[in-house]
Amino acid sequence: MDLAHFIDHTNLNPDAREYDIRKLCSEAVDWGFASVCVNPCYVSLAAKLLAGSGARVCCVVGFPLGSSTTECKAFESRLAMQNGAMEIDMVINLSWLKDGLYDNVKGDIAAVVGSVPDCKVKVIIETCLLNEHEKLKACGLIKEAGAHFVKTSTGFSAGGATVEDVTLIRAAVGYGFGVKASGGIRDYDAANAMIRAGADRLGTSRSVSICKDAKCI
Repeated sequence: MDLAHFIDHTNLNPDAREYDIRKLCSEAVDWGFASVCVNPCYVSLAAKLLAGSGARVCCVVGFPLGSSTTECKAFESRLAMQNGAMEIDMVINLSWLKDGLYDNVKGDIAAVVGSVPDCKVKVIIETCLLNEHEKLKACGLIKEAGAHFVKTSTGFSAGGATVEDVTLIRAAVGYGFGVKASGGIRDYDAANAMIRAGADRLGTSRSVSICKDAKCI
């Protein structure tokens, strides 16, 4: 298993500077990570730095709260694609989900999917804020809306990915659908546990140290 191919090398810090994004992209090329995950303002830069490398540019949308209007999420996604993003990590509207406004949730996701036909769309459900019923319902809506991945967490809320949640999501969506574990994955043991539980993509800022650890085991 080449662990690097599972990793979205991530820097979503609000105080990230151009130097940090350049370093992120350089590491992605050197290690062969699946993508870099950045905020919208750095998509153009990342696309230029990764051109021809095989690493993809992933952009977050409606981040980190998911409370933007559907129109804003769709516009933000379309602009990110135009600037070079190949993957979109959007945050689900948690308020609508908890209120049982399932058509709104599904429409929100479908609007983003429809706005970026050339991108994979991952939908962040923020598992730490949901009960099991809500997690399962979210997974179903995400599949129905035409997205490509369920992602556990933003990494900016009360908790991140857990093995239990990844196992639950994988069982809910089945195989052949993407599951991304994100938030709190800081070492090789945690990364390996997520993959064994069913994750086929990992979001982490500790990518290099995790891969270095993997090569020592």
